[in-house]
Formats: sequence, structure tokens, C-alpha cells
Amino acid sequence: MMNRQITRRQVLQVGALGSGLSLAQYLRLVAAQVPLEERAKRSAVFIFMEGAPSHQDTFDLKPNAPAAVRGAFSPIATRATGVHICEHLPLLAQRADKFAVLRGITHNVADHGLAKKYLLTGNKASQTVSYPEYGSVVSHEYPSVPELPTYVSIDEAFVGPGYLGSRYSPLTADKPQHGMSYSVRGVSLEDGLTVEKYKSQNKLLEDLDIAFRGFEDLDDQVRGMDRFSQQAFNIISSPQTRLAFDLSKEKPAESERFGKHEFGQSLLLAARLIEAGVHFVTVRLRPAEFDFDTHTDNFSRLQSLLPPFDRGLSALLDRLQERELLSTTAILAAGEFGRTPKINQNAGRDHWARAMCAVMAGGDVQGGQVLGETDATAAEPASDGFSPDDLAASFFRNIGIDPTHEFQTNVGRPITLVRDGLPIPRLFTG
Repeated sequence: MMNRQITRRQVLQVGALGSGLSLAQYLRLVAAQVPLEERAKRSAVFIFMEGAPSHQDTFDLKPNAPAAVRGAFSPIATRATGVHICEHLPLLAQRADKFAVLRGITHNVADHGLAKKYLLTGNKASQTVSYPEYGSVVSHEYPSVPELPTYVSIDEAFVGPGYLGSRYSPLTADKPQHGMSYSVRGVSLEDGLTVEKYKSQNKLLEDLDIAFRGFEDLDDQVRGMDRFSQQAFNIISSPQTRLAFDLSKEKPAESERFGKHEFGQSLLLAARLIEAGVHFVTVRLRPAEFDFDTHTDNFSRLQSLLPPFDRGLSALLDRLQERELLSTTAILAAGEFGRTPKINQNAGRDHWARAMCAVMAGGDVQGGQVLGETDATAAEPASDGFSPDDLAASFFRNIGIDPTHEFQTNVGRPITLVRDGLPIPRLFTG
């Protein structure tokens, strides 16, 4: 009997995207005519600080703790009264009125893989349910105009669309490098892919579609090839899409403002995508350039890691505000857990899930405040604390998506978007 499930590798590649999907496949899976009113939905940027930065050396310093706990960094005052953050974040200190610091976030998953799934979805990993990451949920609820992807992941996605299905996968883009020509494979028509070559491949797909006619129960990846190959051609030639990814259009001073490093350029690209109409962008900070898993040399490594983070995030906040988009763009920056209160023998800090912090900005977030508190050694919440579920519920609420919304899952039953979390009180205006 014929196998009706067609894998990605079995489908012809028409300008492969970083995700492994051809542009034609991606568009076919997304496939939705977007009502005009959907274009005004909120957007979001999730900055995932993979590896887990130490909370007590960034946004939750403990200057009065013993030397073996407090570490080498000092707190500095910020523009927000009573709010202090690390001395290596001076630009963010000047913009503290634009963001809220969330301290005392706590959970019990100290494994990188499982904790990342938790923080990227707002639900603990399950053996029966594959939960979708934030961007896939937004892609489901807020599809962009047909000429643009709804969800872009700068660097490959870690979790994926889960029970929502592959049509809500992100378009994956490589991280841009300062001073180098940047393009998205399959969108820019570079690397030998010309319009004429594309037309030839498109004709071959049409022939395949004709060959499969009559098999009405075939996987729709085959049955829809011809139509979505044409749509792929349309998006490749779309000035809107190509312009959104073209960092060469930025003035040198703007590129400089974000920083001549991978992180800054990634956030500059994120800003351009949001401005173009993309609804969700994930920026993954992960090894090798940004490795927050500081089991050794925590302080010397953070002295290199924090300035680019400080500069890039500050520039993103400024640009979105200047272009009147900060009020409609939810921003979240977080890692998967915190680091141990006590410094180890290698001048590092190890995994610690009982306390961590996050930064939220944009949308309805009331900036200039700290919510939550840890104890004297930053070891655990001083009171009840917040969970990653609460963080996710707050993020979705700020995007305009009800965190109690129910979806049908791959196990055949409805499930709440965020099972156990609630939006954090006093985080939002109004």
C-alpha cells in the first residue's frame, strides 16, 4: 500500500529556507486569506537568552549578600525611582521607564532541554501533548498579509508548532552579521536561484501535480503543490518581503546604534520585520557567540555578553518608540532558569531553577517598575513568586491573546493555551 504521508525531504526544494521547508511548502502550509482587519493585530518580539543568564548579576543584584554570593558586579541607579540593575547595563538603566523587571520567577526544572520547552511555551513538557511555542500561537491567531510570513525565528526554532501543526512553523532566518550581505535563502533569489530557474522548477512541480491527480486522499502537501509554488514565486518577487529582510537599506548610524555584533544586527532585523508587518519574531541568543551557561568564569564572560545585550535591546526599545510601534509590540527577554546563589570554585554559577528574572516591555506593560522579589541571597522568591506559566499568560495577554483560550490538540481533546498561569497583577496599565 502506498504511504500517503510525504516527508519534507521527499518534496522538491524550491529555494530551501533555513527551516528545511521550501518557500512553496511554507506558503502552502500557512495558506490563509487574511482579512484586512487582521493586519492591525499586535506584534511581539521574544528574546530568548539561551543558557540562562544569572539573575543576581543582571537584574536582581544583592549588594549586601556575602562575597561568595553577591559576586563582582555593583548595582547602578536607573531612570526609574528605586530600580537598580547591573553596572554593565547602563543604556538600559537610562531606559528603565520603558520596561518592567520581573523578579522571583520560580520553577523546578533545572535541565536545559526541558526548561527551554517550558519557557518557550509556558507549559511544562508533557509526554502526551506537544505544546506550541509563542510564535506559532500568534501565527495561528494573527496571520500576516499573504506577502509576508507571520512568524520568523532568527536562528532555528527549538520547540516548533506542536499540536497546532506544521503550517504554523516559523520561517527560519540565519543570524545576520554586521557588514556582510544578508538574505534569506529562497526569498532573495541569490545563490544561483534565478527567476527562469524557478519557473523551470515550478513547471516540474505542476507536472508532478498532474501525475498525482486522481489520488484524492493523498497528503495535501502533494495536492497543493502547483498553487503554492505560484504563491512562492509571488512572495519571492514581492518588494515588501525582500525589503523587510534587507539590512543594507539601513543607514550606517542605525546599524551602529544596534551594535556591530550578531545580537544587535538580529534585533535590527527584528525591528525591520515588525515594521513590515510580521507579527512575531523570536531571537535566540545561544552558543557560541552568546553563551549564558556560565559554569566557569561567570563574571568575565558576562562582561563580554552584557554590553551587546544592553546596546541591542536599548536600540530596539528606542526604534520602536520612535516609529510609534512600542505600544503595539510586546517584548519579552528571558532565559530558561537562573544561576546558583553561591559562586562555585571555577568562578562560575551553576543551574538554578528556583529563582530567575525576566524583562517585559511594550504593549500595555507599565514600565519603570519591579514586580516580585527574591530573598537576601537571590535563592528563591521572598513570597509566592511567579511561574513561567504566569510569565507566558502575561506575554499572551500583552499580545492580545487570551491565555485561557482552548485549542484542539493532537490527542483529540481541548486544552487551555496556558494551563496553570495567570497574568501577573500590576504589570499592565489600566
